[in-house]
Amino acid sequence: MTGKKLLILGIRGIPAAHGGFETFVAILAPWLRDHDWDVTVYCQGSDTGTTYEDMWDGIRRVHIPVTHEGAVGTIEFDIKSTIHALRRPGTILTLGYNTGFLAPIIRLRGRRNLINMDGLEWKRAKYSWGAKAYLWVNERFAAMAGNILIADHPAIADHLATRVKRSKIATVPYGSTRIDQADPALLVPYGLEPGKFLTLIARSEPENSILEIVRAFTRRRRGIKLAVLGNYSRDHSYQRQVLEAGNAEVAFIGGVYDVPTVASLRFHSLAYMHGHQVGGTNPSLVEALGAGNPVIGHDNCFNRWVAGDAGMYFADVDGCDIHITQILAEPAIRDAKAALARQRWSEAFSWPTILEAYREVIEGVADASRSADG
Repeated sequence: MTGKKLLILGIRGIPAAHGGFETFVAILAPWLRDHDWDVTVYCQGSDTGTTYEDMWDGIRRVHIPVTHEGAVGTIEFDIKSTIHALRRPGTILTLGYNTGFLAPIIRLRGRRNLINMDGLEWKRAKYSWGAKAYLWVNERFAAMAGNILIADHPAIADHLATRVKRSKIATVPYGSTRIDQADPALLVPYGLEPGKFLTLIARSEPENSILEIVRAFTRRRRGIKLAVLGNYSRDHSYQRQVLEAGNAEVAFIGGVYDVPTVASLRFHSLAYMHGHQVGGTNPSLVEALGAGNPVIGHDNCFNRWVAGDAGMYFADVDGCDIHITQILAEPAIRDAKAALARQRWSEAFSWPTILEAYREVIEGVADASRSADG
């Protein structure tokens, strides 16, 4: 077996069934396997109620049982995973800092730990003050104790540089697969036609500007639809406001998780609406660029760096309305922005580029560890 060993902590498991980190690991782990790495991924939950191991696509999985649900269960899983990983040799890659208090323990045990610092989680409006304080403290622990901090966006790197020295930070964004074709028949169940809708894919939270986008879209008759992905309920105050802001041209199509269907929704869309106000390199925005989508995005440093000239940026409902009206009225602008989206994706977000950058960072830490041991 190869001497290059990597232990991945911080995700729920593979194959991907949850968020962006899971999708990323489902791509990274087999790629590293093919480059002579022995990769172990820790997975939350156990069918047997005990810790056990199996193999998935040449990747070792360690299944960790938990006795709690929600955030408490995740903390339990992270603690148990860390204890288990410390008994095994290898470089550690931790995705996220939600349990950053574990990073000093890893450091004190003399283990090399790369930490993807995700976004500015403690700034998110959805969290209570208590949760924000918990995340802020854990970000400090992770920044202090990690050997290398991976930032997925230059603005995140700038923030981390207020915590640690620059030499400790590596900037590697998220990647995606280019979408050059997609089956239009997959749109039929949602009442959508190719080239006659815009897409909005985001969690139904205020910080994602969903209400502003829907209000802007319904300012006037558009002659096309706005396809809003995600689950919405009138029992939830914010989601109810979004639903009430819609009209017959807004299609709330629910949660869509089938990969070919999401690809079709992206590829056949006239433009992508991206209202995220905080965070680093957002996976959904990167995927939109890979599908050649012009972007109408919230005006902030995160979105401007990712989408660049492929984007048109709004600060409020009025600005969003103006950009929607323009992108629908001027095909030449749509075509130009679509070409710029492809160009920006090719420059920065293709998987080969991202995976090679990760391998360079991981091997640099692993080589340093071997040198120290020697």
